[in-house]
Amino acid sequence: MRVLKCFSEVETEIGISSLAKRLSLAKSTVHRLAVTLTSEGLLEQSPETGKYRLGINLFVMGALVRRRLDVSNMAQPFLNVLRERTGETIHLAVMTETNIMYLYNLESRQAIRMKSYIGTIKPAFCTCEGRAIVAFGGNEMINRVLSTPMSPRTPATQTDPSKLTKMFADIRMHGYAIDDEESEQGMRGIGAPLRDITGQVVAAIGIGGPSQRLTLKKLRGLAPVLLSTADAISTQLGYRP
Repeated sequence: MRVLKCFSEVETEIGISSLAKRLSLAKSTVHRLAVTLTSEGLLEQSPETGKYRLGINLFVMGALVRRRLDVSNMAQPFLNVLRERTGETIHLAVMTETNIMYLYNLESRQAIRMKSYIGTIKPAFCTCEGRAIVAFGGNEMINRVLSTPMSPRTPATQTDPSKLTKMFADIRMHGYAIDDEESEQGMRGIGAPLRDITGQVVAAIGIGGPSQRLTLKKLRGLAPVLLSTADAISTQLGYRP
């Protein structure tokens, strides 16, 4: 990591000797690190100068981060409207390994509400946002999630792979996912996927609140406004059905 952080807009290419001096390491050590980073595509060696520069794989990883930021920035105005229309807490989440991470949240203004924090990580298999992403993520993502140990978070958490597989099929049919007190006891949620210009699901939005107020019937009644909001955000991201 220290090797990679040596590069900047001012110095896009650096030789082994300069890196070794800057890092107070032996040249042989820095050379070995550079060779390893090059083999992973994180560094490249210039054929003209023999110096090293940042590799294309760092651009690929940076593009993933940028895409997440773009989703959050573009979604915010729509999520503000969604909270006003539903009166419940609104989430925006992305996948990270087999979990989801909340990138953005708007808490309900009601006294009894679902609380959440940006950066919170939860298992994808039992959250409405995670289920919405996984269901449309393809067989590889589904298999990866189902092959990971799934510990119940509440007495209602579904952990049976065959039942979850059927649930994912139902989600694809209806376009949205439901969490019936499976992630947090006493809380329910409904989530829908967001797609980018390639049609790939890159995130999900969700509506959540206390089960005493959000019955399953009322939760399903929120599906049309949730789906229309998800469609509007996806359109902003360049998606065309």
